[in-house]
Amino acid sequence: MADTRNADLTFGASDFLVHVAPLNTSAPLAFADPTTPWMCMGWVTTEGGTFGIEDESTDVQAAGSLEPIRTLMTRSTKTMQATFQEAINPLVRSLYDNVPVASLEPTSGIVTYGLPDKPNDLRYAFVFDSVDGDKRNRLYMPNGKVTARGEEQAQTTDVWPVQMTFTFYKGLTLPAVTRSIDYGDIDVSDFFPEEGGG
Repeated sequence: MADTRNADLTFGASDFLVHVAPLNTSAPLAFADPTTPWMCMGWVTTEGGTFGIEDESTDVQAAGSLEPIRTLMTRSTKTMQATFQEAINPLVRSLYDNVPVASLEPTSGIVTYGLPDKPNDLRYAFVFDSVDGDKRNRLYMPNGKVTARGEEQAQTTDVWPVQMTFTFYKGLTLPAVTRSIDYGDIDVSDFFPEEGGG
Protein backbone atom coordinates (compact mmCIF):
# COMPACT_ATOMS: atom_id res chain seq x y z
CA MET A 1 0.00 0.00 0.00
CA ALA A 2 1.36 3.41 -0.95
CA ASP A 3 2.21 5.90 1.78
CA THR A 4 -0.06 8.81 0.95
CA ARG A 5 0.92 11.04 3.88
CA ASN A 6 1.31 14.64 2.75
CA ALA A 7 1.85 17.57 5.09
CA ASP A 8 0.30 19.84 2.48
CA LEU A 9 -3.03 18.12 3.14
CA THR A 10 -3.12 19.62 6.63
CA PHE A 11 -5.27 22.72 6.86
CA GLY A 12 -4.45 25.74 9.00
CA ALA A 13 -7.05 28.40 8.29
CA SER A 14 -5.49 31.82 7.90
CA ASP A 15 -8.89 33.41 7.31
CA PHE A 16 -12.50 32.52 8.11
CA LEU A 17 -15.40 34.36 6.51
CA VAL A 18 -19.14 34.10 7.09
CA HIS A 19 -21.68 35.28 4.51
CA VAL A 20 -25.47 35.42 4.90
CA ALA A 21 -28.27 35.79 2.34
CA PRO A 22 -32.03 35.29 2.21
CA LEU A 23 -33.35 31.76 2.80
CA ASN A 24 -32.59 29.28 -0.04
CA THR A 25 -30.35 31.70 -1.95
CA SER A 26 -28.29 29.69 -4.45
CA ALA A 27 -24.70 28.94 -3.53
CA PRO A 28 -22.05 31.19 -5.06
CA LEU A 29 -19.88 29.55 -7.73
CA ALA A 30 -17.33 27.36 -5.99
CA PHE A 31 -14.79 29.64 -4.34
CA ALA A 32 -15.83 32.77 -6.16
CA ASP A 33 -16.28 35.72 -3.82
CA PRO A 34 -19.97 35.82 -2.87
CA THR A 35 -21.81 38.71 -4.54
CA THR A 36 -25.21 40.32 -3.95
CA PRO A 37 -27.40 39.26 -2.20
CA TRP A 38 -24.66 37.63 -0.06
CA MET A 39 -23.31 39.90 2.70
CA CYS A 40 -20.22 39.39 4.89
CA MET A 41 -20.80 39.29 8.66
CA GLY A 42 -17.43 40.88 9.47
CA TRP A 43 -14.45 39.84 11.55
CA VAL A 44 -14.52 36.53 13.41
CA THR A 45 -12.19 35.61 16.30
CA THR A 46 -9.03 33.61 15.56
CA GLU A 47 -10.79 30.41 16.67
CA GLY A 48 -12.77 30.59 13.41
CA GLY A 49 -15.81 28.35 13.33
CA THR A 50 -16.58 25.05 15.04
CA PHE A 51 -18.60 22.71 12.83
CA GLY A 52 -20.40 19.81 14.48
CA ILE A 53 -22.44 16.80 13.36
CA GLU A 54 -24.59 14.94 15.89
CA ASP A 55 -26.23 11.74 14.69
CA GLU A 56 -29.13 10.23 16.62
CA SER A 57 -30.38 6.66 16.34
CA THR A 58 -32.92 4.31 17.89
CA ASP A 59 -32.23 0.64 18.55
CA VAL A 60 -35.01 -1.85 17.77
CA GLN A 61 -35.17 -4.58 20.42
CA ALA A 62 -36.90 -7.92 19.92
CA ALA A 63 -37.66 -11.04 21.94
CA GLY A 64 -35.05 -13.75 21.52
CA SER A 65 -32.12 -11.37 21.01
CA LEU A 66 -29.94 -9.69 23.63
CA GLU A 67 -28.65 -7.33 20.96
CA PRO A 68 -30.71 -4.84 18.95
CA ILE A 69 -32.00 -6.45 15.76
CA ARG A 70 -31.86 -3.16 13.88
CA THR A 71 -30.72 0.41 14.35
CA LEU A 72 -32.77 3.24 12.84
CA MET A 73 -30.90 6.44 12.02
CA THR A 74 -33.38 9.12 13.07
CA ARG A 75 -31.57 12.45 12.76
CA SER A 76 -28.30 14.09 11.77
CA THR A 77 -28.00 17.62 13.15
CA LYS A 78 -25.39 19.97 11.69
CA THR A 79 -24.28 23.08 13.59
CA MET A 80 -21.65 25.81 13.37
CA GLN A 81 -20.50 28.02 16.23
CA ALA A 82 -18.59 31.24 15.66
CA THR A 83 -17.72 34.34 17.67
CA PHE A 84 -18.06 37.64 15.86
CA GLN A 85 -16.01 40.69 16.79
CA GLU A 86 -18.14 43.44 15.26
CA ALA A 87 -20.73 43.74 18.03
CA ILE A 88 -22.72 46.52 16.33
CA ASN A 89 -22.53 45.11 12.79
CA PRO A 90 -26.21 45.23 11.67
CA LEU A 91 -26.10 41.63 10.38
CA VAL A 92 -24.56 40.33 13.61
CA ARG A 93 -27.00 42.30 15.75
CA SER A 94 -30.06 41.20 13.77
CA LEU A 95 -29.11 37.51 14.00
CA TYR A 96 -28.21 37.67 17.69
CA ASP A 97 -31.24 39.79 18.65
CA ASN A 98 -33.50 37.70 16.35
CA VAL A 99 -34.99 40.64 14.48
CA PRO A 100 -35.10 41.39 10.73
CA VAL A 101 -32.03 43.33 9.58
CA ALA A 102 -34.33 46.12 8.36
CA SER A 103 -35.05 46.83 12.06
CA LEU A 104 -31.49 48.13 12.40
CA GLU A 105 -31.58 50.82 9.73
CA PRO A 106 -30.73 54.04 11.60
CA THR A 107 -32.37 57.43 11.46
CA SER A 108 -29.77 60.19 11.98
CA GLY A 109 -27.27 57.50 13.04
CA ILE A 110 -29.49 56.07 15.79
CA VAL A 111 -31.74 53.01 15.86
CA THR A 112 -34.03 51.72 18.61
CA TYR A 113 -35.87 48.41 18.42
CA GLY A 114 -37.45 45.87 20.73
CA LEU A 115 -36.17 42.33 21.16
CA PRO A 116 -38.98 39.81 20.60
CA ASP A 117 -40.70 38.37 23.66
CA LYS A 118 -41.49 35.22 21.67
CA PRO A 119 -38.64 33.94 19.45
CA ASN A 120 -38.91 34.64 15.73
CA ASP A 121 -38.16 31.78 13.32
CA LEU A 122 -35.87 33.84 11.07
CA ARG A 123 -34.01 31.68 8.57
CA TYR A 124 -31.26 32.48 6.10
CA ALA A 125 -28.73 30.88 3.76
CA PHE A 126 -25.10 30.80 4.92
CA VAL A 127 -21.63 30.33 3.44
CA PHE A 128 -18.64 29.62 5.69
CA ASP A 129 -15.26 29.96 3.95
CA SER A 130 -11.91 28.96 5.42
CA VAL A 131 -8.66 29.72 3.62
CA ASP A 132 -5.16 28.21 3.84
CA GLY A 133 -2.95 29.69 1.13
CA ASP A 134 -4.36 28.43 -2.17
CA LYS A 135 -6.40 25.73 -0.41
CA ARG A 136 -10.04 26.46 0.32
CA ASN A 137 -12.88 24.83 2.24
CA ARG A 138 -16.46 26.07 1.81
CA LEU A 139 -19.64 25.02 3.61
CA TYR A 140 -22.91 26.14 2.04
CA MET A 141 -26.18 25.92 3.96
CA PRO A 142 -29.41 26.99 2.19
CA ASN A 143 -31.58 26.97 5.32
CA GLY A 144 -30.23 27.89 8.74
CA LYS A 145 -31.00 29.90 11.82
CA VAL A 146 -29.41 30.89 15.12
CA THR A 147 -30.39 28.37 17.79
CA ALA A 148 -28.07 29.34 20.66
CA ARG A 149 -26.47 32.59 21.76
CA GLY A 150 -23.55 33.17 24.09
CA GLU A 151 -23.76 35.76 26.84
CA GLU A 152 -22.68 39.22 25.77
CA GLN A 153 -20.02 41.08 27.70
CA ALA A 154 -19.15 44.68 26.96
CA GLN A 155 -15.63 45.02 28.37
CA THR A 156 -12.67 47.33 28.56
CA THR A 157 -9.90 44.72 28.05
CA ASP A 158 -11.09 43.35 24.69
CA VAL A 159 -13.72 43.84 22.02
CA TRP A 160 -17.31 42.88 22.75
CA PRO A 161 -17.69 39.29 21.47
CA VAL A 162 -20.95 38.01 19.99
CA GLN A 163 -21.12 34.20 19.97
CA MET A 164 -23.79 32.34 18.03
CA THR A 165 -24.56 28.72 17.18
CA PHE A 166 -26.28 28.09 13.86
CA THR A 167 -28.33 24.98 13.08
CA PHE A 168 -28.93 23.92 9.49
CA TYR A 169 -31.91 22.26 7.83
CA LYS A 170 -32.63 20.78 4.41
CA GLY A 171 -33.23 23.37 1.71
CA LEU A 172 -35.89 23.31 -1.00
CA THR A 173 -33.91 20.81 -3.09
CA LEU A 174 -30.51 20.60 -1.42
CA PRO A 175 -29.15 18.91 1.70
CA ALA A 176 -28.63 20.90 4.88
CA VAL A 177 -24.89 21.25 4.21
CA THR A 178 -22.82 21.07 1.02
CA ARG A 179 -19.02 21.07 1.24
CA SER A 180 -16.62 22.22 -1.48
CA ILE A 181 -12.84 21.70 -1.27
CA ASP A 182 -10.18 23.32 -3.43
CA TYR A 183 -6.98 21.26 -3.06
CA GLY A 184 -4.90 24.04 -4.61
CA ASP A 185 -1.96 22.51 -6.47
CA ILE A 186 -1.81 19.32 -4.34
CA ASP A 187 -1.86 16.07 -6.32
CA VAL A 188 -4.36 13.72 -4.64
CA SER A 189 -4.56 11.18 -7.50
CA ASP A 190 -3.03 8.41 -5.33
CA PHE A 191 -6.21 8.42 -3.25
CA PHE A 192 -8.25 7.44 -6.33
CA PRO A 193 -6.47 4.59 -8.08
CA GLU A 194 -7.81 3.67 -11.49
CA GLU A 195 -9.96 0.54 -11.53
CA GLY A 196 -8.29 -2.41 -13.21
CA GLY A 197 -4.91 -0.68 -13.07
CA GLY A 198 -1.84 -2.84 -12.52
